[in-house]
Amino acid sequence: MRNLELAQIGGGAIFILFVALVWSAFWKGLALWHAARRGENIWFILMLFVNTLGILEIIYLFGFAKIKSEKLFK
Repeated sequence: MRNLELAQIGGGAIFILFVALVWSAFWKGLALWHAARRGENIWFILMLFVNTLGILEIIYLFGFAKIKSEKLFK
């Protein structure tokens, strides 16, 4: 019984890590693409090496680059 409980906890942790990985990769890729297109080398390097689960990338996209959500994917 105890091993089953531990396996369920482990499976949940793996799922959460997978979701965090996908979330982070999505925002990192989007922000890196926009920073490169805008020629913002410092932001590009900072986002490339700092892992923040997408928080830094979201701040860049909406706070500094001021990109509207409908233009993120154009």
